[in-house]
Amino acid sequence: MVLKLAEEAPLTPLRFGELLLEAGVPEGVVNIVPGYGETAGVALAGHPDVDKVAFTGSHLTGQLIIRALAGNLKRVSLELGGKSPDVVFADADLASAVPGAAMAVFSNSGQICSAGTRLFVERRIYDDFIGQVSEFAQTLKVGNSLDPNTQIGPLVSQQQLERVTGYLALGKQEGARPVVGGERLTEGALASGYFIPPTVFTDVQDNMRIAQEEIFGPVIAAIPFTDIEEVARRANATPFGLGSGVWTRDVSKAHRLAKAIRAGSVWINCYQAMDPAVPFGGYKMSGYGRESGIQQLDEYLNVKAVWIRTA
Repeated sequence: MVLKLAEEAPLTPLRFGELLLEAGVPEGVVNIVPGYGETAGVALAGHPDVDKVAFTGSHLTGQLIIRALAGNLKRVSLELGGKSPDVVFADADLASAVPGAAMAVFSNSGQICSAGTRLFVERRIYDDFIGQVSEFAQTLKVGNSLDPNTQIGPLVSQQQLERVTGYLALGKQEGARPVVGGERLTEGALASGYFIPPTVFTDVQDNMRIAQEEIFGPVIAAIPFTDIEEVARRANATPFGLGSGVWTRDVSKAHRLAKAIRAGSVWINCYQAMDPAVPFGGYKMSGYGRESGIQQLDEYLNVKAVWIRTA
């Protein structure tokens, strides 16, 4: 196995490699390679001795990897970006749905590929629900990740900070309105860090870039809807298909929408639940192949037919 690190966060995997050696894993079984995508990543993807590539990251990098594989047609699985819909019906348990829908985006400062960043709320509870989500967002402590009381840490890099603040400005230019957040924190102890507070945009249209493109920050695009047929169509109106959520007490309604949404995961009355036994992956520009479950093992296996004539 060769593990190519993300250049923004190399230290933890390098320490993992040291622990493997301490645990007795023989040298050369796991090889950890720091480097940039355009050098180390391209070299690994194109090398004829690499039989299988598994990549987690942006859809743009995933496309580059596929091009690099063309020379030897090696196998590949891709877990790419998302713009996941999280749908709240009027009959949902709001005491659970409000924090659940909020943290579906704000966890890890929004830096989760399956974050439920398009929050569809049934129109008759839309104003009340978004008000409660916004109030909840303001209770979250933004701060140093080493402080155990912190709930929202910084973004990973200066580049990501510029990306997210660019989308915040773009959302306002497009006509969306931030109910809470909407600006980088520029005062106090956090002013010099990469801190974006939890942000909720309303007045969002489906064709806005903040509703179509992955921001990878703590930013909700809130959108009202009227009925299940409408929200199913609008939930699928995106190039991505990684995660999705449904909040309702109506089991039949939950199953109807879960079937209609084109996404690799549908969470009902929860979000981001994970288990090593359950496959995870996407549709469309969110990639193909699966992580976890027996399906992941199949990605690394090949079928061989052996015929023996005994007469």
